[in-house]
Amino acid sequence: MAATKTRATQRSVGVVPAGTPAYWHDACEHLAKRDRVLKRLIPRFGDASLESRGDAFVTLARSIVGQQISVKAAQSVWNKFEALSRRLTPAAVLKLKVDDMRAAGLSARKVEYLVDLALHFDGRLLHVDAWPGMEDEAIISELVAVRGIGRWTAEMFLMFHLMRPDVLPLDDVGLLNGISLNYFSGEPVSRSEAREVAEAWQPWRSVATWYMWRSLEATPVAY
Repeated sequence: MAATKTRATQRSVGVVPAGTPAYWHDACEHLAKRDRVLKRLIPRFGDASLESRGDAFVTLARSIVGQQISVKAAQSVWNKFEALSRRLTPAAVLKLKVDDMRAAGLSARKVEYLVDLALHFDGRLLHVDAWPGMEDEAIISELVAVRGIGRWTAEMFLMFHLMRPDVLPLDDVGLLNGISLNYFSGEPVSRSEAREVAEAWQPWRSVATWYMWRSLEATPVAY
């Protein structure tokens, strides 16, 4: 009871837990007013929210590891990969043995992608310091030049590292499945149908997407 009251008080005065994007409280209020499904979903997950790990390279590496596998499987592979080095920096990844990376559960293709990502960071080929002031699409254009980073991975980066509030990752299976479950009684949905549902979520589509993920997975999505 006390914990519930504390959360209610925090939301009523606009206080958010540490690590939460500053916009989260306002976004949740907006979405709950605009969308009947989110009005029901948001209270189920308390103060949980998007959280940034604070490291651009690690966020992108986690996104590559998580491509086309479940949240649970991605976390398992990441734990083994992360254990290969005392500190997971671009330089450290370039020193790892391919066989060790494969033994951690990474496919040969993902090993190639992680090495190319490390080369881009180590060689300062990306404008990391300029990203906070760049538009979403400009950052996506720069990131997709790295092997293994497509639009989906770039969008995960926008959401989980730069905390951009209005990203709609239409290539994300979890988002489409969440919309299917919550809005279409489990029937498959197209990208255009998902985009139509998400019109009501603007300008907080990142937040709504996170709640779609949470409706499917007990473990919060994190990169």
